[in-house]
Amino acid sequence: MLHDESDHQARHRTCKAAGMSAGNLFHYFRSKRAIFHAVFADDEPEDGVATKSERLAAARAADDPWAALLDTVDLLAGPAAEPLLPALVMEAMIQAHRDPELEALLSRDNDEERATVTTLLRKASASGRIDPTLDPDDTAAWVMALIAALYTSAATDPSFRPAGQLPTLRLILHRFLRPHAAPVPEGPRP
Repeated sequence: MLHDESDHQARHRTCKAAGMSAGNLFHYFRSKRAIFHAVFADDEPEDGVATKSERLAAARAADDPWAALLDTVDLLAGPAAEPLLPALVMEAMIQAHRDPELEALLSRDNDEERATVTTLLRKASASGRIDPTLDPDDTAAWVMALIAALYTSAATDPSFRPAGQLPTLRLILHRFLRPHAAPVPEGPRP
C-alpha cells in the first residue's frame, strides 16, 4: 500500500503478505482506509499478552521509572523490526493527512505514548535516576523522535536494520539521560 504503487499493486502486495486473495481481503475491508482504521484501532489482547495501553499504564505505575522507560522504548521501537510495519506506518501518516478520523486515532496513540515517556522522565528525574536539568517535555519529544527515526529509516533505507539498531538507541538514551552512569549493556532487555 505504499504511495508510489498503484492501488492494484498495493492490493496484491497486501494480500500476498496477509496470505489471502484480494476478494477475501476486500470482503472484510471495503477500502484501504478501512484497513488502516482496523489495523491502527486494534488494541485487543492477543494470546494473553497485555494491550499496548495496558503496558503503558503499567509502565507509568512502575516502581523503577528508568527500567520502565527502557521497557517503554522497547515496546514502541521494537515493532520497527517487523518487515512490513515501517512502510505501513509511513503510509498511515500520509493517509492521516486525508483522513481526519485516522489522524485522530494516530494522534490519540501518540499522545498516550508521549505522556507515558514524559511521566517516566519526570519520575526518573525526581528519583535521581536521570539528569535533573533536562526538561521532561522537551526530552520526551527527543525520545519519541529517535523512536520515529527507526521507523522512517527502516521504511526508506533497505540496508537499515532496526533490530540491530535497538542497542544503539538504548546507548544513546543512556548517555543522553544518564551521562555519568555506567554504560548500558548491549542487547535486548530481559
